[in-house]
Amino acid sequence: MTVVAVGTLAFDSIETPYDRREDALGGSATYFAYAASFFTPVQLVGVVGKDFGAGHLADLQKRGVDTAGVEVADGKSFRWSGRYEADWNTRHTLDTQLNVFEHFDPKVPGDYRTSPYVFLANAAPDIQMKALAQCTGARFTMADTMNLWIDIARDGLLELLRKVDGVVLNDEEARLLTGERHLLRAARKVLELGPRFVVLKKGEHGAFLIGRDVHFALPAYPVDEVIDPTGAGDSFAGGFLGYLASVRNTDPRTLRRAMLYGTVTASYCVEGFSVERIGAIDRSKVESRFNELFSLVSL
Repeated sequence: MTVVAVGTLAFDSIETPYDRREDALGGSATYFAYAASFFTPVQLVGVVGKDFGAGHLADLQKRGVDTAGVEVADGKSFRWSGRYEADWNTRHTLDTQLNVFEHFDPKVPGDYRTSPYVFLANAAPDIQMKALAQCTGARFTMADTMNLWIDIARDGLLELLRKVDGVVLNDEEARLLTGERHLLRAARKVLELGPRFVVLKKGEHGAFLIGRDVHFALPAYPVDEVIDPTGAGDSFAGGFLGYLASVRNTDPRTLRRAMLYGTVTASYCVEGFSVERIGAIDRSKVESRFNELFSLVSL
């Protein structure tokens, strides 16, 4: 079963205490697509500039990602640069250039619109709403967001939350959105805004799944060495929703299993810059690490 993913394809320049990369492939939709494609075909909607080489799209296509929904516009692709501190939880944005994404008007191809699974990656809520309105066959939708939209586009975000099944937030975003310092109370308030469930990302401390009919807490997979945490959240979402689409089920037990797959795909993502690591493994590696994690959390 296919998944439609709407979001950014970008170039990232990343500096860590140990190394750096310039103009590495990034973007929320890119990371999501790489992770979800282990489980199911992905249909990608986004915009890139003339500087986005055909090789990057070809690499996605080799993974079963349909890029017909990626518009190539005059100008430069979205660019972001940032620096991480040694604790990995502190990130400094050094530069953001929206470029062609500034005027992105999502156009979902006709054959994408019947897909029952949709991921709205981090973007302005009006962009997410425009894309969702075109996905007339959607039965299960997830959205991501960030502090910026909570601050400057709250009304649009609240409207979006009434229309999606799930939302992905980190703890800071959940507190900012609800005004609640206690994380579980914040999650419950998010549910009152409309979604069926919320995934709360806690980075190296794992993630929570809180829903009307499911409660689940999961530690992060113990990675020996973190190289670059960029894209971990989108890779988590890709593993999570990609698995759900592959089994065509979203009951509580399946949601819990999807949390493990999301955690596993995120763990591979952080082991390299850009998609270097997650792009170099296959489904058997994912299953091996899933089994390890399952053994850690099972009685």
